[in-house]
Amino acid sequence: MAKKAEKNLVIVESPAKAKTIGKYLGKDYEVKACMGHLRDLPKSKIGVDVENDFEPDYRPIKGKEDIIKDLRQSADNAANVYLATDPDREGEAISWHLKYLLELGDSKAQRVTFNEITKKVVTESIEKPRAIDQDLVDAQQARRILDRVVGYQISPVMWKKIRRGLSAGRVQSVATRMVDDRDREIEDFEPKEYWTLDALLKADSGEFTAHYYGVRGKKYEPQSADEVENIQQTLQCTPFAVTSVKRADKHRSPSAPFTTSTMQQEASRKLNMTPRRTMAIAQQLYEGVDITGEGTVGLITYMRTDSLRISDEAQRAARDFIDGRYGKSYRPAAFRQYKTKAGAQDAHEAIRPSNVALTPEQVRSDLTAEQYRLYKLVWSRFLASQMANAVYDSVNVEIGAGEHTFRASASRLKFAGYTAVYEEGRDEEKEEKEVPLPELNQGEVVELQKFDPAQHFTAPPAHYTEATLIRAMEEQGIGRPSTYAPTVSTILDRNYVKKDGKYLCITNLGRAVTNWMEQYFTDIADLKFTANMEKRLDDVEKGEIAWKDILREFYGDFEKHIENAQQSEYVTVPPTVSEEICPVCGKNLVERQGRFGSFLACPGFPDCTFTMPLVVQMPGSCPKCGGRLMKRTGTSKTSGKQYTYYCCEFTGKHQLDRTCDFMTWDVPVKDDCPVCGQTMFKKSGRGFKRPFCINPACSNFLPEDKRGYPKKKETADEETTQKTAAKKTTTQKTAAKKTATKKTTKKAGE
Repeated sequence: MAKKAEKNLVIVESPAKAKTIGKYLGKDYEVKACMGHLRDLPKSKIGVDVENDFEPDYRPIKGKEDIIKDLRQSADNAANVYLATDPDREGEAISWHLKYLLELGDSKAQRVTFNEITKKVVTESIEKPRAIDQDLVDAQQARRILDRVVGYQISPVMWKKIRRGLSAGRVQSVATRMVDDRDREIEDFEPKEYWTLDALLKADSGEFTAHYYGVRGKKYEPQSADEVENIQQTLQCTPFAVTSVKRADKHRSPSAPFTTSTMQQEASRKLNMTPRRTMAIAQQLYEGVDITGEGTVGLITYMRTDSLRISDEAQRAARDFIDGRYGKSYRPAAFRQYKTKAGAQDAHEAIRPSNVALTPEQVRSDLTAEQYRLYKLVWSRFLASQMANAVYDSVNVEIGAGEHTFRASASRLKFAGYTAVYEEGRDEEKEEKEVPLPELNQGEVVELQKFDPAQHFTAPPAHYTEATLIRAMEEQGIGRPSTYAPTVSTILDRNYVKKDGKYLCITNLGRAVTNWMEQYFTDIADLKFTANMEKRLDDVEKGEIAWKDILREFYGDFEKHIENAQQSEYVTVPPTVSEEICPVCGKNLVERQGRFGSFLACPGFPDCTFTMPLVVQMPGSCPKCGGRLMKRTGTSKTSGKQYTYYCCEFTGKHQLDRTCDFMTWDVPVKDDCPVCGQTMFKKSGRGFKRPFCINPACSNFLPEDKRGYPKKKETADEETTQKTAAKKTTTQKTAAKKTATKKTTKKAGE
């Protein structure tokens, strides 16, 4: 007689999520993790039969046989199998593959999704399972196979025509082009001169500065020093008077709650986290963290979303929290609704805390530093999005001097509103704070004290940062929430783009690849084509088009492009020339690629064989000799692993005319010590580290044992010494015993 199944099996993607959900569901459920995809296209070949209508060759992933076997046994003994992978296309596809691998019938395989890992949502979802959404699966299949065909058919051609080890991708190629286009725009930019003119004016109530606006009520910007000089001469003896004073309450609305892209952007700006790191920490917060007194709790909702929608329940909880902590005046009369941008999938809510009552301060002791900082960012942004406007007392003053007009303005915070919790960061440098204006009245005569003319030049657009590139990709419709971070990481890993400080810059390799792609694969390198393809994939998800139709339409022209590219000439990628000078022959060193990454080498090879580690200039100056500080990498001779250190530009044998021995593992920062003025440093590693002064002669000096590094345990050292001594004693005894044995044997022989 067959054994009666007693438990239900729930399959999630990660052990952390399994642990959290297992506590919520109780003993009638067994929760196991599949650790992501268990079946996929093979790595060793394209895995798509193009001639057989793009039939995919899915296979179990090598190394995951034990997981599949364990899940199959559990599924055979379960009453029901709940496939609870992530609530997106990728998660739907993983569930679809699981159903096939575990040989589950339609009645036994139940699909459930959790927008947040809380007891309420988990139990409600388990009670309302659904069938696998084949449209979502097909949209993922279309993307996966399309990207596989592009990558596996273009990359071999690139290996032959440009360099081995390169790759092309439908989204990564466009992202690389966007960085290249911005860099070309900067290179081609021609600055234009313009001038500003400020006037220091004195009223009865005090002095203030007004900015030149224009002539006869029309805005005018002087273009040269002569124009500014003429204006000053004209106004030197002209009386100045206040022509208008306008006071008003200026309202500022809070920013919308986070989507995937805005969270990545803000984490980059405020927390200095890369998109990849941001998503890794967000995944941990979503899957669950052990909280004192609460157990394992999923702290935020699903973090791959382009929606601004917030549930009524979450909004009510936020309003109750605001009433209790800040008072009713800090929330608007009605719920705040934010309009999701056109083209968004809107499959999930915006990113928010699962329980707004769990404040960052309450859970801080249970979180890592990075988890706390990101949770605080998400929590604050969400709460602020549900709060009242900030109100500023704004004053705008216009001063007339003949036909010329000057203007001055100031604002003062009148009611904090949402700014009591959160203010959005900026990509550009922060503006200077406005200086309060004295009390001025219309018709009041003011006295000119002096003019302050200043020359300016128009600036080129800024290089992309990781945050601004993601924002631009979102605006252009390139990629989707799940692809932003991997795309940026890929183009950096491939050395198509490099980071100069926080900015992304195209490399010679990236430019060569982009030029080649634009010449032979125009469609793939085109921003509009890629954006339209994303919309077509969305149409598959909606069930409006068959997924193989997209592949058929794409492949016709693509096959011809491959043939043309195979006939192209070999592309020579010029090396990147550095500012470092070869001490042997005096030439500028160039960047080369080696077994352990990039390094600098003399372009005169083989006549000159000088090489040195790749260096990156850091902020500040050497505390010993005042030279530039450099970031260098080295390779351990024993383990072969790379390590990073910081030193003076004159450290090492390669500098023949000047030497310095300064070297440290600490990271130099842009801030100088407020006491001695020397460059400050911080402990290396992830997360925020407080800068410190390393100058022993300075009263602000921080000794090494107080810089946050782990202390060496004396007991451990004593134990090691004792063990070593004991080992020596044992060795000596053994040697003495052997000697005695030899002597005894010798005597016996005699």
